[in-house]
Amino acid sequence: MEKSKLSNLKFILHACIASFGAYFCMYAFRKPFSVATFEGFSVFNIDYKIILIIAQILGYTLSKFLGIKVISELKSGKRIHYLIGLILLAELALLFFAVLPQPFNAIALFFNGLPLGMIWGIVFSYLEGRKFTEILGVALCSSFIVSSGIVKSVGLYLMNTWGISQFWMPATTGALFIIPLVFFAWLLEKLPEATEEDKLMRSARRPMSSIDRKKLLHSFLVPIIGIVVFYTILTAFRDFRDNFARELWDSIGYRGDISVYTTSEIIIAVVVLLILGSTFYIKNNAKALYIYHLLILTGILCIGISTLLFQLEILNPFIWMVICGFGLYICYVPFNCLFFDRFIATFKINGNAGFLIYIADSFGYLGSITALLYKNFGQANLTWLDFFVYGAYGITLLGICIILGSLLYFKKSYQTQLKTIQTELHYEKI
Repeated sequence: MEKSKLSNLKFILHACIASFGAYFCMYAFRKPFSVATFEGFSVFNIDYKIILIIAQILGYTLSKFLGIKVISELKSGKRIHYLIGLILLAELALLFFAVLPQPFNAIALFFNGLPLGMIWGIVFSYLEGRKFTEILGVALCSSFIVSSGIVKSVGLYLMNTWGISQFWMPATTGALFIIPLVFFAWLLEKLPEATEEDKLMRSARRPMSSIDRKKLLHSFLVPIIGIVVFYTILTAFRDFRDNFARELWDSIGYRGDISVYTTSEIIIAVVVLLILGSTFYIKNNAKALYIYHLLILTGILCIGISTLLFQLEILNPFIWMVICGFGLYICYVPFNCLFFDRFIATFKINGNAGFLIYIADSFGYLGSITALLYKNFGQANLTWLDFFVYGAYGITLLGICIILGSLLYFKKSYQTQLKTIQTELHYEKI
C-alpha cells in the first residue's frame, strides 16, 4: 500500500510540474506585450493596443475553432511535435512584430495567436481521464492564473531595467522561455498512459470522429448552448481583466507597482487550487458535476457582491480585485478541464473533454473580441474601470440563471440515465 501511495505521489508531482511548466512557458509567448501601453499610437481612431489585442485574439479564436477537430482527433504520438513546433512558430511571429513597421506588425500578432490556441488542448490531453485529473487539472489551470501576471512582470522588468523597447520586449521574453518549454514538453512525454483503474473510474478517452461529435451535441445541445453563452461572457470578462490589468490597477491607485500583478494572482491561484483540488476526493462523478455547478454559482456571487461593496467604498480596492479575481477563476477554471472531464465520465461518453473545451473556448474568444470592439466604439467615453464594473454585474445576473438551469438539466438527465440502466438490468434478469 505504501509503495502504491509513493508511486501515485511521484506521478502527481511529475504531471503537475510538467503541465504547469509547459503552459506557464506558453504564456511567455502570448501575454508580455499586453503590459506595454503603446501610448500615442492609433489607427482609424482605434487605440493601437486594442488593435494588437484583437489581432492576437482573432488568431487565438481561429485556432480554437480549428482545435475542435484537431484536438478531438489528436493521437498521442504526435503531441510533443505539435507542442514544440507551435511554440516556435509563435516566437517567429513575435520577431516579425518587432521588425515590421506599425500598424502592419499587428498582423504578426494574429500569427502569434494562431499556433498558441492549440497548446491548452495538447497539454490537457496528457492529463484527462485519470483518477487524479482534479489535482492535475487544477495545477495546470493555476498556471494561467499565475503566469500571466509573472510574465507581465518579466516584460515590464525588461523594458524598465534592460531598456528594451515595447516592440522587442515580447520576442525577448519569449526567447528566455524556449529552453524551459522544451524541457517541460519532454517531461510531459515521459508521463505513463492512463491505467485500467483510471479508465474504470473516469472512462477511457479516445480520439473522436465527426459522428461521435455530432452524437454528443445532439444528446446535450441545450445545456451546452447555455454553458457556451455563459463561458463566452466569462472569457470576455477574464480577458479584459487580464489584458488591461495595468490600466485597472493604475486606476485604483497602484500605478507603477510591478509586484501587484504577481502578488494578487498568486493569492487567487492558491485559494482556487485548494478548493478545486479538494474535489478529487469526490469519487462519484455525478456528485462532482453538481458540486462544480455550486462552486461556479459561488464565484458568480463573489464577483457581483464584491463589486457592489467596492462601489460603496466598503471594500479595499486590492481586496476587491482579489475577491473578484477569485470569483472569476473559480468559475473559469472548471470549464477549462474539470467540468467537462467529469461530464464525460458521468455520462460515459465515447470521446474526450478536449472537444467540449474547444467549443466553449472558440466562442469565448469571439466574445472577448466583441467586448473590445464594443468598448472602443460603443462606450469610448467609459473608463476601463467602469466598463469592468458593468461587466461584473452582467456576469452575475446572466450567470445565475444559466448555471441554475444547467444544474437542473444535468440532474434530470442523469436520473433518466440511471432509470434506463436499472430497467435494462431488470429485463436482463428476467
